[in-house]
Amino acid sequence: MHTPNPQELQRLLLLLEAESSQLRKFLDLLEREEAVLISGDTDALLSITKEKNERYRQLQHLHDDRSMLVARFGQGKDDTAMRNLCGRMPKALARWDEVLALASRAKERNHINGQLIARHMQHNQAALSVLLAATDHPQLYDAGGHSRPSGGGRMLGSA
Repeated sequence: MHTPNPQELQRLLLLLEAESSQLRKFLDLLEREEAVLISGDTDALLSITKEKNERYRQLQHLHDDRSMLVARFGQGKDDTAMRNLCGRMPKALARWDEVLALASRAKERNHINGQLIARHMQHNQAALSVLLAATDHPQLYDAGGHSRPSGGGRMLGSA
């Protein structure tokens, strides 16, 4: 087991601060995504999706850097290991708690957005099914406004 030196602990603090900052930006983006999903603005959704993917890659990179640094200390990568490492640094411990809370909120918000997307997809599928059915069997109405099956009767434009 390797005892971290002050520079390594400082690096850990900087990574936690960067991860916290990126998670806040990711949460803001998820909130914008939710608003766009509710409004139905598909053009804006494409832009947000690109930005969301880039932000996620940045978060993954920070997580990987932190995990590799912590692995060098031989304590594992779980919450207990992080608390042991940050125990002598209250600021780092506070950042770790913030990272955990922000990640939990991001997971929850992403789940909500996923449900909104699924609902939109169901709605679009239902609308598409109606349109496809209508092209196979166009609904016609008689002079009294009552629907009647298509086919039979006179062709349009015939006398």
